[in-house]
This record gives sequence, structure tokens and C-alpha cells, in this order.
Amino acid sequence: MKSKGPNVVSIAGVDPSGGAGILADIKTISAQRAYACGVVTALTAQNTVGVTAVFPIPVDMVAKQIDTLFEDVAIDSVKIGMLFDSELIKTVAEGLEKWNPRYIVLDPVMVAKSGDPLLQQEAIAALREYLLPISTVITPNLPEAQILLGWKGEIDSDEKMEEACRLLWKLKGSHGYVFLKGGHRENTKTAEDFLFDGKKFTKFSSKRIATKNTHGTGCALSSAIAALLPQTKTVKTAMKKAKKFMDKAIEGSDDLEVGHGHGPIKHFYKYWK
Repeated sequence: MKSKGPNVVSIAGVDPSGGAGILADIKTISAQRAYACGVVTALTAQNTVGVTAVFPIPVDMVAKQIDTLFEDVAIDSVKIGMLFDSELIKTVAEGLEKWNPRYIVLDPVMVAKSGDPLLQQEAIAALREYLLPISTVITPNLPEAQILLGWKGEIDSDEKMEEACRLLWKLKGSHGYVFLKGGHRENTKTAEDFLFDGKKFTKFSSKRIATKNTHGTGCALSSAIAALLPQTKTVKTAMKKAKKFMDKAIEGSDDLEVGHGHGPIKHFYKYWK
């Protein structure tokens, strides 16, 4: 039975602290008034300070989760997060090609906020080959874009961000959208993000918020986009709404007291007064 709102699945790992990964995705999707499902790709021993261990779920179990879910639930949109190795990346790509959901949002998770690696080095090529081409939208930050492109110099200007968007769009097969996040640029008063559709650029500016609580921001943004795409008329509108959600969730993050490191954002800022 189809729910009144869209059904959205996060394919991602588990962060026990709830700030990132599939738990954060479920909160974000729910906050966008969509029904959240989840396919678990890895278990981590993780908190707001760091990642101490990663246990990948066997690929046949991941494939079984995808098939069993899609056989029963009409999935409108997919968010892809942590995929630890190349075998898992290929398995997820094959599953999604089989079921062909309308929207696929890829957050190319490579490194945790703490600096701990979440993607094996050898898996980067598989990410390029199998997942970029089937994704509707990819949402790399600047370090992730540099790795995907093999770009040695820093992406430290609007011009370089636009060039990176063009190259990423070609890398994903010259279709869909690239949403390049510019929060890692230093010495800027605002955080600049660029959306590129192969022809036009749309620039989104956000004020920088003085907080250390940014754990899982990439997870939340990509999940918000995945939840909003089936509910909006254009990708640009979905991005605008997702950015507004992120700004408010980060602003409210200091209301929470979770851990001693990079704390989570306030996913339910609308509802927790």
C-alpha cells in the first residue's frame, strides 16, 4: 500500500550516536514528512569524537535487503551513503538498476567528520564506475570532489567550483545534477554551494554558523534532498528547501547536548521547541 507521502530509503551505515548514517537519515526524511525505510550496509563503533571500528554487512545480505524491500514497498526515492568497499558498491548499483527507482541521491561518503576513513581507497574507482552514472544527484563536498576527480590543487574559488561541477557532471555520464558543497572553503563569510544541470549553475549561499555541531551534515542534506525530490516540481526547489532545513537544523544544534566532539544537528527543530 502506498503511503500519502513518498517512501524514501536510505542505504547507509549505522552510527550508534545517531548523528550520522542511517539513523540521522531516518530523522531527516521523517522531518520532511516522508516515510523512511533503511538498508544497512555497515555497522560502526562510532561517537561524536571518532570511529573505532567498521563491520561491513555481507553483500548478499545487502542485496537481499534491497530486493525484499522493493518487492513490497513502492520506493519513490533513494539516498545512498556509506558503502565501505568496491564489492558493496557494485552490489548496491546492481540492485538499484534492477528496481529502477525514480530518484537516486548519492552522497559519496569517504571520511567521517572526525577524519576517520569510511571508504577504502580501492573503492573510489568503483564509485565512479557504478554509482555516479545511475545517480540523479550527487552531493560531494570539496575534498570528496577532489578525490573523485583526482584534482591535486584546492578548489578555493567560485571559478574552480564551477569547473569541478562541469568535470563531475561529465564523470557521471553527462546527465542529472551535481550539487557541490562549498563549506570547506576557508576565509569566506558565507558557505557557497553550486547546483549544475549540465547547462546552468545555481548558487546557494548560507551564513556560517558558529558551532562545532556539524556531525552528519552531509548525511542530512542528501537525505533531505531525496525526501523532497518526489514532493517538489523541480530539483532546484528541492535543493532550496533542503538548504533551508539544514540552516535551521544547524542553528538549533546547540540546543542539544550529545557527546564531547562534533555534535549532531537538530533534525526536529520544527517540532522540538
